[in-house]
Amino acid sequence: MCYHGPALRILLDYRPALRERTGVGEYVHELAAALGRQLSAADELVLFSSSWKDRMDSSVPPGRRLDVRIPVRVLNTLWHRLGGPAVERFAGPIDVVHSFHPLLMPTRHAARVVTVHDLDFLDHPERTHREIRRDYPALAAQHTRRADAVVTISQFTAGEVERRLGVPRERIVICYPGAPPWPARPAPVPRGPILFMGTLEPRKNVGTLLQAYAGLLARMPDAPELWLAGGTTEASAPWLRALADPPLAGRARHLGYIAADRRYDLYAQASMLVLPSHLEGFGIPALEAMTVGVPVIVSDRGALPEVTGGAAQVIDPDEATSLTEAMRHYLTDPAAAAAATALGLARARHYSWETSAATLLDLYARVAATRGTRR
Repeated sequence: MCYHGPALRILLDYRPALRERTGVGEYVHELAAALGRQLSAADELVLFSSSWKDRMDSSVPPGRRLDVRIPVRVLNTLWHRLGGPAVERFAGPIDVVHSFHPLLMPTRHAARVVTVHDLDFLDHPERTHREIRRDYPALAAQHTRRADAVVTISQFTAGEVERRLGVPRERIVICYPGAPPWPARPAPVPRGPILFMGTLEPRKNVGTLLQAYAGLLARMPDAPELWLAGGTTEASAPWLRALADPPLAGRARHLGYIAADRRYDLYAQASMLVLPSHLEGFGIPALEAMTVGVPVIVSDRGALPEVTGGAAQVIDPDEATSLTEAMRHYLTDPAAAAAATALGLARARHYSWETSAATLLDLYARVAATRGTRR
């Protein structure tokens, strides 16, 4: 698949993928790689980064690397509060700039696209970093309405952006993440570890997961270990302390952040993935697990039921007992686990980075043709 429209100069904000590639970073990285595969020699893909100490490395997809040595917080303050400097000052002429958060990158003449992953920052600013608390709730509605197009990663988030930010539905484009290019594991691992994949932050609902796992141990003393795979935040401290005390001591482990090239091995060992989040704009770990053939448990909130499409057990994230029972169900009913595996493998085939990149290229061509109309 290759783009054959008018030549385009596209700038992507690659900063979310610069360090640890969690959900947003993985989305940016894989889309950049897929876009590079589809653009023609006449097009230009610019990957923008801004940091005082972190530099782009060899893992960055092909494209023109624009690696600006300005602290990201300084540049964000200038962009979000003062509306400049324009990105053309660093990049030269550009047709489309794409920010992977809800706030615009200032430009002189380029069309502007923003991606909204979720709106948790509106309802729970206390769960976010200081810069997000300062800028996103105050500016997101204004910036998304000024953008030439708004990209979301699920139907759920598209509806939220229309309803809560006032963006007309015709200016919202859904661009799902793609499934990783991983093979399905050759056989299930029915007594493998119970896996959680994600940053240990409040919206991931780690406290309820630990409570549910303690309940599982009370009912099934020989239950597999629980592995928590993800980076930590300030809110992680009580959960990490709980791992050192009974009944979790020696049964639940924190593995830390897992780089992209190590994630497949974890999924391949797991009996199941548990993702009981209060909110996910998509939930990439659920898709990754389904791709490998791992049974999945997700909450009934946000985009998770949409993403898994009937392939997962769906639980109330506020009810630890329902999560306990869901984990026990997979461990004691091999037929249920096998059915979830088959459904998940079929569901994962619906998601493709190549399709996602083609969606964006079509969007870029359209907004570039009419750029400047929303200034």
